[in-house]
Amino acid sequence: MCSRPWLCYWIIHSIALMDEFLDPELEDNTIDFLSRCQDPNGGYGGGPGQMPHVATTYAAVNSLVTLGGDKALCSINREKLYTFLRRMKDPNGAFRMHDDGEIDVRACYTAISVASLLNILDDDLVQDVGNYILSCQTYEGGIAGEPGSEAHGGYTFCGLATMILINEVDRLDLSSLIDWVVFRQGVEAGFQGRTNKLVDGCYSFWQGGVFALLKRLQSTKGEQSVPMGDGEDSGAGSPQTTASSDATGAEGLNEDSSQAGSHFEQGEPHDASCPVVVENIDHNSSKRRAKVEPLFNCLALQQYILLCAQEPGGGLRDKPGKSRDHYHTCYCLSGLSVCQHSWSEDEDSPPLPSAILGSYSNLLEPIHPLYNVVLDRYQEAHEFFSRS
Repeated sequence: MCSRPWLCYWIIHSIALMDEFLDPELEDNTIDFLSRCQDPNGGYGGGPGQMPHVATTYAAVNSLVTLGGDKALCSINREKLYTFLRRMKDPNGAFRMHDDGEIDVRACYTAISVASLLNILDDDLVQDVGNYILSCQTYEGGIAGEPGSEAHGGYTFCGLATMILINEVDRLDLSSLIDWVVFRQGVEAGFQGRTNKLVDGCYSFWQGGVFALLKRLQSTKGEQSVPMGDGEDSGAGSPQTTASSDATGAEGLNEDSSQAGSHFEQGEPHDASCPVVVENIDHNSSKRRAKVEPLFNCLALQQYILLCAQEPGGGLRDKPGKSRDHYHTCYCLSGLSVCQHSWSEDEDSPPLPSAILGSYSNLLEPIHPLYNVVLDRYQEAHEFFSRS
C-alpha cells in the first residue's frame, strides 16, 4: 500500500492549488494522523509506528505546511527531525531514504527540501551533496537517480532543485541540462520522463518544474550566467501568437543566488566555510522579473493536461486510457499551475488571460517551485520557522 502521508500530500496539495480548504474537523484529524506517523526519534513513517523514511517525511512536512496554522506547524519536531536527517547522511555526502536504505537523488532532494523549508539546513547537511548530484548528471544533460543510470525527469527536477537550495547550481552543466529537457516535450504536447519513452501527465510538473526553476535562475543571475537563449528565439514552441509579449515570464527565485552560486565553479568541491544562505530562499525573492520567454510550449502543455490527462468525471491521469489517481492529479495540476504562471511578471501580477487555456476560471494558485507547495502557504511557513 502507498505511504499514507503521500496520499495526504497529493490530495491536500491538489485542493490547495484550486484555492480550496479542508473541513476544519478533517484538517484536525489529518494533523493528528500525521503526528502519529512521526517517529519518536525524528522523521515520519508511512503510517503510525512505521520506520521513518526521508521521502515520507517530505510528504508529511509538505502536507502540514499546506494545511498551515500553528497546530500543523508546531506539530513538527524539528530538533528530532534534524537528528534523523543527520543519521541518514552517508559518508559520500548523499542521503539514504531510511536506515540501511537506498542512496539516490530523491533522498538528497527530499532531505534538503525539508531542512530548508523548516529552517534547519546547515553546512553539515549540505557537505558533499553537490558532489553526489554532479556525479549523477549524464552525457545527455539530464540527471539520473544514481551515478551511471539514465537521465530522468523526476531526478532532474530533484537534482536541480537540490543544487539551487545548497547554492551550488553553477557546478551543473546547465546548457546540456536545458538541451535535454526542452526535447522531452513530445508531439502530443506532454512531457516524457526519459528519451524514447511515452509522454505522461505527471511530467507536466517534473519537467515543467525544471523550466520554472531555470527561468527564475535566469531572472536573478542574468543572461550570461544561465544560457537560456534570448528573447524571441528562446520561445520556440511557446505561445507567442496567443500570449502577449508583455507577459515576460515568471518571478525570480533566490535573491542572492548570483552571489552565492558564484562561489562554486563546475566540479569544484563545496567549501564548508561558506554558510548556506537559507534565508535568501524566501517569498520576497519570488518577485523578480524574468527576461525571457518560456522555453517550452505552455499552451500546448495546458491542452494535453486539460484535454488528454483530465478524466471527464474528475481527477487527472497519465494519458487517455489510463485510470485517474491522486498522484497524477497532484502533479498534473502542479504542472498546470507552472504553465499558467510562466508568463507572469511577478507574483503580484496575475497571469494575462491569453496565457490561460480556456476560461480564466481555470487559473490555479501559484506554487513555490523548489518545494511544490502553494506560494502563500510557503510564505506563512517561512515566516513561522524564521521566528523559531
